[in-house]
Amino acid sequence: MKNTINLSKMGQCLCCSPTASRRHFLKSLLPGAVAFTILQSAAPARAKGHQTKALVLSCIDFRFMTAERYFLRRKNLDGQYDWTALAGASLAISGFPHPSESEAFWDQLDISYRLHHIKKVIILDHQDCGAYAIMVDPNLSKDPKRELQVHTDYLNQAYWSIHNRYPDIEVELYLATLNKPEFITVLPKLKA
Repeated sequence: MKNTINLSKMGQCLCCSPTASRRHFLKSLLPGAVAFTILQSAAPARAKGHQTKALVLSCIDFRFMTAERYFLRRKNLDGQYDWTALAGASLAISGFPHPSESEAFWDQLDISYRLHHIKKVIILDHQDCGAYAIMVDPNLSKDPKRELQVHTDYLNQAYWSIHNRYPDIEVELYLATLNKPEFITVLPKLKA
């Protein structure tokens, strides 16, 4: 395009130049006018009105993600929950591996409660959890009965911690099995 004259170097814009056509000027305005019209008709963000049914706390273990999503879909929660993942799930609420994990959970729960008006917290622990192996016993998963008891204890601690801060929120507790994942309901124990 050797014949093109760069009028901007000459101190004039294309719309004001004597060689610019009215058609060129209107064509240059068209994309902006269309964008402006679209943006004016767009609905404003409504984060305050968005509601979900639950906050889900799971472990970070990738082996269970597909099963957890399937489980939540079967509970009619598909796409209607906030999700937080922390190593050990219920163990993280107790401050493992650092108190910041517990703080992160409480921050997420508070945000989910205030913004999305959740009515339920679902905690999904699982067998053969590395966080539990580090915190409790590296051989914990070799004794299924003891493993269930340890998870039950931490899930119950989590239940009562949540219940004491948010008495109007329902809390559901589950332990996923390792092989062909099933979700065992863990019932909260009454406080002594």
